[in-house]
This record gives sequence, C-alpha cells and structure tokens, in this order.
Amino acid sequence: MTDRLRWPDHPVIYEIYPRSFADTHGHGGGDLRGITERLDHVAALGVDAIWLSPFFVSPFVDGGYDIVDHCAVDPRFGTLADFDALVARAHDLGLLVMIDQVFNHTSSDHEWFQRSLRREDGYEDLYVWADARDDGSPPTNWIAFFGTPAWRWYPQRSQYCLHKFLQCQPCLDHRHPSVHERLRAINRFWLDRGVDGFRYDAVTSFFHHRDLADNPPAPPEHRKRIPGPPNNPYTFQDHVHDVLPDECAGFTETLRDWVGPDTYMLAEINKGPNSVEVTHDFTKPGRFDAGYTFDLAERGLESGVLREILERMADRDGFAWWLSSHDQPRHVSKLGDGSARDARLFAAFLTAMPGPLILFQGEELGQPQATLPLEMLHDPYDVMYWPEPLGRDGARTPMAWDSGKPRCGFSGAKPWLPVQHPEDGGVAQQTANPASVLNFYRKALRLRRELGLGRGVAEILDSPPGTILARMKGGGRDLTLTVNLGHSPWDIPAAAAGLEWVLSSSECPEGGTIPPRCAAWWR
Repeated sequence: MTDRLRWPDHPVIYEIYPRSFADTHGHGGGDLRGITERLDHVAALGVDAIWLSPFFVSPFVDGGYDIVDHCAVDPRFGTLADFDALVARAHDLGLLVMIDQVFNHTSSDHEWFQRSLRREDGYEDLYVWADARDDGSPPTNWIAFFGTPAWRWYPQRSQYCLHKFLQCQPCLDHRHPSVHERLRAINRFWLDRGVDGFRYDAVTSFFHHRDLADNPPAPPEHRKRIPGPPNNPYTFQDHVHDVLPDECAGFTETLRDWVGPDTYMLAEINKGPNSVEVTHDFTKPGRFDAGYTFDLAERGLESGVLREILERMADRDGFAWWLSSHDQPRHVSKLGDGSARDARLFAAFLTAMPGPLILFQGEELGQPQATLPLEMLHDPYDVMYWPEPLGRDGARTPMAWDSGKPRCGFSGAKPWLPVQHPEDGGVAQQTANPASVLNFYRKALRLRRELGLGRGVAEILDSPPGTILARMKGGGRDLTLTVNLGHSPWDIPAAAAGLEWVLSSSECPEGGTIPPRCAAWWR
C-alpha cells in the first residue's frame, strides 16, 4: 500500500458504464452530462469514488476498450469541458474520480497503428510484429481471450501482429521505450485534469515471452480456473508465454513513478489459477493499491471458494471484492434468481468483506441481467458465444431511474439496449421505499463504514453445504456473518448463538433459524 492524501485505505468504488448511465443528448446512449446530473444518487449511496469505463474516441467494437485517441472524449459522450465539469461536480460531492487506462492495446484505427502499418519512422515498432513461420503459419500457437488465433496477418507489412483480445485491438510493444513515453503522457494528461485514480485494463497482459514460445495445454485442474466459458478454446491453454504476470508486476513500479504516491491504482488481474498470488505481487509496496480477480464472479459464491481465496490472500491488503461489472453478467441473476430478495442477500455478503469494494451501476437497485436476442447484441464476445453463457451486453443495459417514466427516465429516445426493470422499481421508487434494495445498500454501506469492516480480516468457519459462516475480525468490532444460500431454514450456528443481528437481508431471524436465501450480520 502507498501513502495517499485523499483516498481511504479500503475505498468503495462505484463503476459507471457511461453509455448506459443517463442520456441528456436524446440519442439513446448515455453521456458525460448525464453522469454529472446524476452524481447526487451515487454520493447518497455512501461510496468513496466513481470509476468511469472508457469514454474516449473509439469505434466501439469492444464497448469502448478499442481506443483511437486516449486523450479525447468521444463526441457521443460530449466534450473535454463536459468531463471537467463532471470531475468538479464529483469533487464537490466528496467523490474521487477514477478512469480506465487501456495500455495493452489500441484500436487498429489508431493513428499510431496506421503509421506503424506503413513502417513510418518512430512508429514502425510500436506494436508487436513478427514474421510468419516457414510454412506461413502464425509465429506461435497463442489463442486470444475471445477464442480466435492471437495473430493477424497484415499483407502491407508481410507480417503478423499480436492481439490478445479482438483482431482490431493490436498489442503495443511494452519493450519499446517510445511506447512508455507516450503512455506516460496519457497518464499525465488526465492527472492534470483532476483525475484521482486509474483502473488499468488487462494489466497482466502487457508483456509476453521474448522468444515467442508456444503455450502448453492447460492441465484439466487448471481449465476451470481460466476465465471464460468452457467452450472457449482460450481455456484450453496454459498461458505461460503470452501472459507474463511477473514482468507485468515489476512494471507497475514504473507506472507508480509516473502517477505519484497520491494516485489510486487498481489492476484488473486476469491470470486464472494463480490470480490471487499475482494480485499479491501487483500490490507490493511501491506498486498498485489493489487488484481484482475473476475467481468469485466466475466460480460462484460458495464457502469452499471463499475459504480458498482468503487462505491464498494470507490476510494481506490489496484484494478488491466485487460480483458484477461491465465484463461479467449481473450476479443477482447469475448467482441468484434476479429478485430483490437475492439482491439484498448478495449485498449483505459483499459489503461485509474486508478490503476495497467495487460496485457496478444498477447493482444497488437489484437490476437484473437482460436476456437479449442475437439481433440486439452489440458485443462481439456475446455474438460469438450466444446464447450461452450469460453475456456482457446483458449487464450493460441502461440504468432504471424512474419506473413511472418512459424508458425508466434513462433517455428521451429509444435506448441502445432495453432498460431492465428491477423488482423494486427505479431510483425514484426505491428512494421512497424504506424496504427497497437501494435503501438496503445505503444502510449496509453505512454500517460497513461505522463498524470498520473494510479494515477487518475474514475467517471462514465450517458450516453445512449451501451456507457460509465467517468471523470478521478487526476494525475495532468483531462480527459474525451468516449466509444461507439454500431454500430451507438454517439453524443458527453456535458461532452466532447469543449474538444480536445488526443487519439482515430478509426478515429478522427468529425462532432459532436463519430464513432461506438470507444473509445476516451478528454482533
């Protein structure tokens, strides 16, 4: 951990996907002014910071993570003046501002890539170019995260270019000094505009094996830990040569030098079986403040999974907790039934966990995952694997602000994706309802702060299948967490016997049992 003047040690960060937050332009997609106008809602939730997913100039093939200009606002979202106004409003409300930095790749439409394609001086080697094998095949057997070969042939250069995601996202060569000079300037540009932190996309992918060695097959016990659906060939390989987390973790010290000690740095850790251990490396002193992995979101909320993660964490700081994001299906539907009851259940679990916490817009409403027909999909990953598994577009549907208005008050025009109505209604309805999911989140976050749970340490205790029993220590006050994921009552365990509940996601536990689908805090 680093010393920071503005950030708490264990912040609660609220992710905003700009295209789906609020539309003031009337074109069916969200914009920066819409975010600014709705920040009161975020501040009232009780979070410390917002994280803005990409709003930069982009063809939006990969939801904005294919960037053409890292230092300009895409016109669909507004202008740099709109961004400056957003930052000023956030700071007035006591919210810190974090933005995405996508440094693994650019869009193939980026000026840098087009000039590299033409072998122009100063640009020729900014990307990872390699000659074909003698038989004309790609330099390695590497598979990109989307499941296609990781090399694309460019006849203009008679060479292959590496891409670890989509073909239109060529990888920058992080061993080229000019690349780092350019990326450092991007960080500086946004810091000068008042940004308080950065979330670094795909940070474990920056470096690859110098000799372009082939990846071996993934051992069967590793395949289920590699992010992605089991029918994605990416999960068939052990990514030991195309993803070098040790070298990437060392590079984070350079990134820290670029931004200084007061800037919060959050890493997306995408490294399968040893993701938690990689997070340790990324969050050593002088490196990132925190990282998040895909273990819990992809493997499910189970006692055994939690115990394993906590044991691998070894009580160290820097592990950020989350269940939903722009990259994952909404957990209330993936891990639950999409109901307000299950939304409160997961909220009670998540807000009790120690360390940084990430929430995704609409999560605080219990907004469910959308089931979208193929013709409505924008995301190429969803299109490739439709109809299974639950996709990313289904999590990116617009915010429900007011169920009494057309399109839930999101836009004056047809939204780019349909709005999904939470069981308790939109923000307007839930604000007025003391028993709503929104007000439960507000209460849970307030208690988390008052009880110092972010500073605590969690210990998973033995409990029956379908339940979670944990002792939360530290922060000045000990707490017992019970989570009944089953559909039958659970006798109150001895660890909670004689204690009083301070938060319960369902009716107050009575009669010596914990209701089905209920999470509670005991003290």
